Amino acid sequence: MATDIVPERYVQEYLGNGPSLVTFIALNASAFLVGVSFYVHSEPSLADLPTFLYPLFGDSPTALALATLSIATLLSNLGRPVREAAVNRPLAYLHTLAFVWLVKYGLWTALALNLRPELYVGFSAAALWDYWGILFTHLGFVIEAFLIPHYGKTTRGALAFALVALLVNDVFDYGFGYHPPLRYEPGLVLPALTVALSVGSVALAARVFDRLDPV
Repeated sequence: MATDIVPERYVQEYLGNGPSLVTFIALNASAFLVGVSFYVHSEPSLADLPTFLYPLFGDSPTALALATLSIATLLSNLGRPVREAAVNRPLAYLHTLAFVWLVKYGLWTALALNLRPELYVGFSAAALWDYWGILFTHLGFVIEAFLIPHYGKTTRGALAFALVALLVNDVFDYGFGYHPPLRYEPGLVLPALTVALSVGSVALAARVFDRLDPV
């Protein structure tokens, strides 16, 4: 399934080549900083929270940070096929978390914008970015997620941990009111869809990843 969405020849061409891999990592890191800036200036903001809660509040920056770390592990594999990248248990956890966070928050953004599109769609430059720009950049998260199963593996423990982490994030977002800033109240529909995305993202990871051999 993962190879159908992103063919392996493209993965090898871009992630197995030093200059393009470094460029991709730099672009991810830059997008992470843009996301952090958004949450610094949002209401509530990162300044309102203890540092250890930042990953739960900054949902999209967290996805990009995990993805950047995951892809950066390929630097040690340059010169070899991407599929031959070393994978151990800690890396299986990292790759799994990166995948599920990218899928969930790429799709979550599309859902959140389209539950009340009249609040976002417009024809000014700002409105075009607030809907189409944010929509397509976040849907890019999903495509990026499908790069990871080409070189990463997962375990039952990593999948279980990812599910618990996502559900804890959901409780933090909607139980304590720290969901990403919206122009409307989330009500019941968005939290329910968010939990469904958490479960669905982990189920998708279980399907597309090869399993790390038990030791």
